[in-house]
Amino acid sequence: MTEHPVTLAGRRSREAAVARDKEAWLALFADDAIVEDPIGPSHFDPDGTGHRGKDAIAKFFDMAIAPSALEFHFDKTYVCGQEEANVGHIVIVASGYRVVAEGVFTYRVNAEGKIAALRAYWELDKAAASAQPV
Repeated sequence: MTEHPVTLAGRRSREAAVARDKEAWLALFADDAIVEDPIGPSHFDPDGTGHRGKDAIAKFFDMAIAPSALEFHFDKTYVCGQEEANVGHIVIVASGYRVVAEGVFTYRVNAEGKIAALRAYWELDKAAASAQPV
């Protein structure tokens, strides 16, 4: 059975993020893709408009992924059309703290199988409250 393009792209995205492989991660995205992680205003995205295009996505990688050790733990995955929603949590270790971001993490691919949108629904306040020194 052939793996669905969005499932493959999402898995490769997570693998590249865990490995902190910026070039591999960026290669997965369409030129006009958007990353909203988390959705809405955050310290990575004060305006809450997301990171659109490869230059902005590369800057997001440098701010959020490069300095972090990441683990992805998804309890459920739903594939519909060209989109996938994953329910679970991400463990982020950075700046001497371990943070757990619980939420829904989605990917959408275009006709070429490139990621057109990566969106993460997690609450900053709840994640910050989970912070534990490592």
